[in-house]
Amino acid sequence: MSFLSQLEMGLGTWAWGKGQVWGYGKNYTDKDLRETFLAALDSGIHLFDTAEVYGEGQSESLLGQFIRERNPGNIRIATKFAPMPWRFSTSQLLKSLKASLSRLGLKSVDLYQVHWASPPRTVKAWMEPMAEAVKEGLAKEAGVSNFTRGQMLKAQEALASYGVPLASNQMQYSLVRRKNELNGLLEECKRTNIRFIAYSPLGMGMLSGKYSPQHPPSGPRRLFYFGQLGRIQTLVGKLKELGESQGGKTVNQVALNWLLCKGALPIPGSNHPAQIRENAGAMGWRLSQAQVEELDQASRFFEG
Repeated sequence: MSFLSQLEMGLGTWAWGKGQVWGYGKNYTDKDLRETFLAALDSGIHLFDTAEVYGEGQSESLLGQFIRERNPGNIRIATKFAPMPWRFSTSQLLKSLKASLSRLGLKSVDLYQVHWASPPRTVKAWMEPMAEAVKEGLAKEAGVSNFTRGQMLKAQEALASYGVPLASNQMQYSLVRRKNELNGLLEECKRTNIRFIAYSPLGMGMLSGKYSPQHPPSGPRRLFYFGQLGRIQTLVGKLKELGESQGGKTVNQVALNWLLCKGALPIPGSNHPAQIRENAGAMGWRLSQAQVEELDQASRFFEG
C-alpha cells in the first residue's frame, strides 16, 4: 500500500523560488518559507511536493536546506522530472533524478513523478527508467502528473510490466477547476488504486475571498480566471455559509475539506506559516454529504 493512502494533505512548493506568478523575494522571503516548513511539520503535514522546474531548482534546494536544519524523520518528499522536448534519451530521467537528489540532499525521494506527458518519447518509454529508479532505490514510488485517463492507464500498464505499481496522478483540481472530476479521471483513480493528488486546490488563491472583479489578483493569475471572478464570489459566499455552520471554519478550510470528501489528496501551496496553519484546519473533520452536494451545485459552472 502506498504511503500516500495514509495522508490527508501535503504542501506544494511551486512558489518556493524564482518565478513571475507568486512574487518570491518581494512578497515573501526564505525566512518566511523556513517558518512555513516548520509550521507544516508542527501542524501534522509531512508531505512536501516539489519539482526540478520550480524556481529552476531553487525550490528543491530550499527544501533540502530546511530538511537538513530540522528533519524529524517522518518527512515525505515528492519531486518531478520534466520531459522537455530536447530530452530525447530516457537516460535523462535518472540523470535528472540524481540532480534533484543532490539539491535535496537525499539518497532517495518518496515519490518521483513525470511532470507531464510530452512527445517525442512515448509514455511507455519514460516508464522504463521510472521503474529502474524505484528498483535502484532512488525513488520509493512512481507517479505521474497532468496525465489524461488514457495516458495514466498506459503508464500504469507499462510500470506493471516491470513489477512497479503506479502510485499517483497529480492534477489540477478545485471547486473552480472540476474538469478532472467531471471527466471521470478522479473515479478512475479510485478504481485502479491510484492516488489522486490535487494541485492548486484553492484555485490559485481565487477561493480565498481576497479577490473580486473590482480587485483582481496581480500578474498572470488574473488571466487564468479572467471573467470568472463574479461567479467565484457567489461560490465564496456559499463557502462562508458552510464554514459558519461548521463552527467557524474558514473559506479555505471548507474548500479543502470538499476535496477530502471527494477522495483527493490536496497539496495547497503556502508561503507564510499562517497559511499552512489555516490549511491544516481542513483536516480531521468532514462536511456532510448534503453540504458536499451544495458545493457541487454552487460550482457547477466551473468545469474547465
